[in-house]
Amino acid sequence: MGRPPRVSNRGFLNAVLWKIRTGVPWRDLPESFGAWKTIYSRFRRWAMRGHFTAIFEALHINVNNKWNAIDGSYIRAHQHSAGGKGGPRKTLSASLAAAVPRRSMRVLMHKGDRYKLR
Repeated sequence: MGRPPRVSNRGFLNAVLWKIRTGVPWRDLPESFGAWKTIYSRFRRWAMRGHFTAIFEALHINVNNKWNAIDGSYIRAHQHSAGGKGGPRKTLSASLAAAVPRRSMRVLMHKGDRYKLR
């Protein structure tokens, strides 16, 4: 029984990028990337030896920040940010009902005044 074949650097970086992009725990890496513990151990070794810092410094590009923008359609809210206990007490329908005066349907249904509003 020998060691499993080593994951290539490209496969390793794809696994790390996938983990960072999705935010899942290391144990939830898909099996197509290889054993999660092996990838995690390699990630720790690279981080301790400064490999990632060297990669980021090599890829550093001077960017004109005057023209940078963030596309808000890509940013997603966390699953727990959809209101809840501490959210607003007044609903949208209650706000609209307060802003729009009540009208009776009878007023709109008179034959002669069918489209006149009072």
